[in-house]
Amino acid sequence: MKKLVAFCITILLIYSSSFAQSSGVTISSPDKSIQVTCLLDGEGKPSYSVQYKNSVVLESSQLGLVRPDGDFSKGLVKTAVTLPTVVKDNYRLVTGKRQNNVYTANRQVIHYKNASGSLLDLIWQVSNDGVAFRYYFPGTASEAKNIDTEYTSFHLPAAAKAWLQPMSVAKTGWQQVNPCYEEFYEKGIAAGTPSPLKAGWVYPALFQSAGHWLLITEAGMDGHYCGTRLDNDSANTSYHIAFPDAREVIPGKGFKPQATGPLYSPWRIITIGSLATIIQSSLGTDLAKPASPTQNFSFAKAGKSAWSWALLKDDSTVYPVQKRFIDYAANMNWQYCLIDADWDIKIGYDSAQLLVNYAKQKKVGIWLWYNSAGSWNTTPYHPRNKLLTHEDREKEFSRLEKMGVAGVKIDFFGGDGQSMIQYYIDILNDAVAHHLMVNFHGATLPRGWQRTWPNLMSTEAIKGFEYITFDQSAANQEPTHAAMLPFTRNAFDPMDFTPVCLYKIPRINRQTTPAFELALSVLFLSGSQHFVETPSGMAHMPAYVKEFLQKLPTGWDDVRFINGFPGEFVVLARKSGNKWYIAGINGSNQEKSVSLDLAAYKAKKAVLLKNSQGDNFIDQQAVTLLPNKKENITLGAHDGFIMVLE
Repeated sequence: MKKLVAFCITILLIYSSSFAQSSGVTISSPDKSIQVTCLLDGEGKPSYSVQYKNSVVLESSQLGLVRPDGDFSKGLVKTAVTLPTVVKDNYRLVTGKRQNNVYTANRQVIHYKNASGSLLDLIWQVSNDGVAFRYYFPGTASEAKNIDTEYTSFHLPAAAKAWLQPMSVAKTGWQQVNPCYEEFYEKGIAAGTPSPLKAGWVYPALFQSAGHWLLITEAGMDGHYCGTRLDNDSANTSYHIAFPDAREVIPGKGFKPQATGPLYSPWRIITIGSLATIIQSSLGTDLAKPASPTQNFSFAKAGKSAWSWALLKDDSTVYPVQKRFIDYAANMNWQYCLIDADWDIKIGYDSAQLLVNYAKQKKVGIWLWYNSAGSWNTTPYHPRNKLLTHEDREKEFSRLEKMGVAGVKIDFFGGDGQSMIQYYIDILNDAVAHHLMVNFHGATLPRGWQRTWPNLMSTEAIKGFEYITFDQSAANQEPTHAAMLPFTRNAFDPMDFTPVCLYKIPRINRQTTPAFELALSVLFLSGSQHFVETPSGMAHMPAYVKEFLQKLPTGWDDVRFINGFPGEFVVLARKSGNKWYIAGINGSNQEKSVSLDLAAYKAKKAVLLKNSQGDNFIDQQAVTLLPNKKENITLGAHDGFIMVLE
């Protein structure tokens, strides 16, 4: 029997090698709707193309990398192709569009060697909702693996459209804090349009191709690779992977990928399908590394938070105001209160301890703000220079753990270079050891880190509410901007936009209705959801609005896309227990009607919250549920609604 098995394996390897040399490789999704074809041309240059439901959504696109010691973009020879295998995964998230997730994909690995005989694997996984691939360099534990260039590209058809956020230029912006993923989106532009800031485009990148939708991102960042972005030549619909600016680093350390021993690239992820696919897919976390079983994350709990700084700014970081906001959080049944910048100067560690103790009596956890920065930017806020090394973090995090602090909001990072990516990961690992949750601000896209480190509750990486308080022009763009985010930035990763201003913004004419703002509490996902409304603003709201926010779930069981279009409007349903929360916003300046088929939710009762009696009043209405009857809702310009079914 053993001889027969050995013979079969030998025949399989011979067949695999012969097949690899003579033809391309096609990998299909389990339901056969997606086909990826990977080829080598006559010069040994690798490429791939993607079809979805028999339509070409990505034309021939380049693959390959170049290392200082070898070229893996040409002169390649296929040495073997593994037989397809089925990958299945079930996992749970602390923060995300659903707590329990299932992933199934067909996997195939193509083995190559370059002209000098060095080895490269290209790993493919194709699921019903998209394509993922990554590079792997095998090697000994002492062998250096550095990458100079990655040639991966995504070649859209000429008629494709794009919804993209420009990457900001390194060392620009206030106190040189860029890049921090805080630009408005270019909406519905022709594919190939050059980035207005000439620094490429951020992930996730949304495209409409051949009548279908694609969302491109990356995941599986382990600290050896830099964070990348997309770039394209003028009027060229082929977008290629680009490395960050050399200045996006810890000073004196590297920005390009580097490792000693075997090296995996991040996963290159392409979600493919309808807008419902984009909203309901979890590929961004499906491909992320699972949390380590040796680390204890039981302390990481999602929750809602009070926060004074958004509307009251720096002067609110004083003891009496923070005590009042702790009372506010407790009264709202919110789990946390965030004390922002300069608390160490204006309040001090001793008085902060008193606030932590007081909050604990109220069953409220305290988050404290930190400046991540060393010498890479000139931001003045404190605490500063306390997290730069492992020794620094051990000292500070030990102190916070003893104080009983729940989490740290860390701000003003320096971009996407390899050493900066490693800095994020070092912070997360050291925070776990001291039972601290983390929220990164002025930061990179988390790229699925919330699965690998469940103590990462949120990341900013968005032009959020604070900009609306700074400038009327940002407030004017909030409606369309908010209608972009469920399809892009918030599709996979938690986003600390800090929503829900129901009353007034000092010195700013708010462009949205209170119902629009309330709907963001359901539409936007964040493990630590910081609501910007103040106690005085909440006092102007009806009791049922306050009750809604008191009872709003901190996590979700499922999501359904109902209707919408990027930058125009969006209607989603999120499930928690036996309740469904349907939320919608109209980002346009025209009235819009939405039709809801409520029979699918099998509810016995429903309540609707919307602006039916003027711009500053949220009305509550009982909804009559009848068989085969659809509920039609009319939204005014920049308006919204929430319906709760149970």
